[in-house]
This record gives sequence, C-alpha cells and structure tokens, in this order.
Amino acid sequence: MKARIDRTVLLAVVALLIVAPWILQALEHEFWLDILAEVLIWSLFAASVNILFGYAGLLSFGQALFFGMGMFGVAIGIAKLGLGFWPALGLGMAVAVGTAAITGALAVRLTWHYFAIITVVFSLIFYFIALSAKPLTGGDDGTSFVMPAMLEIGEFELSLTDQTVQYFFILAVVAAAYFVKFLIVRSPFGMALMAVRENDVRASLIGLNVYFLRWSAFVIAGAFAGLAGCLFAMFGRYASATYMFYHVSGEGVVWTIIGGAGTLFGPVVGTALLIVVREELSNMWEHYPILVG
Repeated sequence: MKARIDRTVLLAVVALLIVAPWILQALEHEFWLDILAEVLIWSLFAASVNILFGYAGLLSFGQALFFGMGMFGVAIGIAKLGLGFWPALGLGMAVAVGTAAITGALAVRLTWHYFAIITVVFSLIFYFIALSAKPLTGGDDGTSFVMPAMLEIGEFELSLTDQTVQYFFILAVVAAAYFVKFLIVRSPFGMALMAVRENDVRASLIGLNVYFLRWSAFVIAGAFAGLAGCLFAMFGRYASATYMFYHVSGEGVVWTIIGGAGTLFGPVVGTALLIVVREELSNMWEHYPILVG
C-alpha cells in the first residue's frame, strides 16, 4: 500500500512539473519558472552530496569543486574555445569527472572528519587557482558567454534562451540523473556501498573492495555535481569561482540532511523547501540570510 501511495505521489509531482509552465503563465508568475529550474539544478547538486553522505557514509564539503569544474568547462568551452552546445557540455562533464577521479583517489583513503577536511582543502586549492587564472576564468569577475543553439535544422532553432525550452531541458536532464541514481542505489554496487557505510571493516572481511567502492561513489558524485554545474552555467550564461567555495558544498549538505540523507528524493525536498523559503523571505525581510543562511 505504501509503495502504491509513493508511486502516486511521484506521478502527481512529475505531472505538476510538466504542466508548471502553463500554470505559472496563467497565474502571471512566469518568474517562478526560473526559480523552479534553479531548484531542479540545486537538487541535482544535493543528490551528489547524498550519494556520498547518504549511501557511502562520507561527508564531503568539496562538491562545489566539481560543480565549478562543470560550470567553467561549459563557460570556457563556449567563450574561449568557440564550442557548440553539446561539445561544451561534454567538456564540462569531462573536466568535472576527471577532477573527481584524481582527487578522489587521494581523498577516499581517509575517513570521518579527515575526509571532510581534505575535501575542503581540495575545494579551496581549486578556488584560488580559478581566482588567479584570470585570463582563463575571468578571476573575480567570472566568465560570461552567449548561449549557442541546442539544435539547428535549417531555419529551425532550439535554444535555451527560450525560458520554456530551458526549463524542460533542465527538467529532462535532472529526471534522467535521478533515474540513474535510482538504478545505482538498487544495483549490487549500491547495496555493497551501503554495506561499507554501515561497517567498512566487516565489508572488507566479506571480500568487498572498500577503497574501490568509495572511489567509485566519489567519481559518480562528482559527475552529478559537475552536471549540475554545467546546467547552472547554461542557466545563467555565466561561471564564477564563487560557486567553487566550500560554503556552497555546505548548503548542499544542509539540503540533503533536511530532506533526508540516504533517501532517493530527500535532496529534492530539502532543496525546494529552503530555496522557496529563502525566495519568499527575501521579498519580506532584508535580513533574511540570518534565518536561511
């Protein structure tokens, strides 16, 4: 019965997300469509935190590093290298995943607070590199760019400059990512990962490769964060080193914990709740960060 109710709620939410553009247009609240798109992007970022913290038992404050790598990969690819939409997206993902693979090889050798500390260190190192590499990243000013078309067939053009197209593209990508997350969690790999989370010593004694499982989870989480960064760069047509700072990772941790770590859609709930509350409070009280951070 509970599974049937959960499935019904999920289908209702998906249906609501699909018809949201027309509902908001009818209510003359089109600006909320951008906020909804932002919620989807940040919920994907929170999912990367959840993969590590909720399923692998590793608390990372460095996911902003991979978010920033995806963001700058897209921005530099378009603004500096003249790449099209899909090649720039591929570059952003490659940079994020590559960085996660290299840093993860070192980070997952540590556990508990040592792991959290090393992820902060990596995030700070790349943050300061991004600030100092001004010819490439724009330094404090960041890098802005003009979004190329997603698809061109003759005179027909599909571009994220159209608000509705942008929303549905983000929705489709995030939905696909969460489906992949569902498959990972339900797979033998996901079960092994949760066994490591519960007791890594016992997991190693029954033959599980604890290091490889944690490293794989780190890379997968980096890919999710990098994809979120790619989407955010395309959403704002901008990349900034500010988003690589560890406080951004901290927000992802908060969203995950509030929504429910170790649950499939917990990060979505936590992210939506806090971003919507923050948006509403910002319109009512100038000191709203005191309450929501």
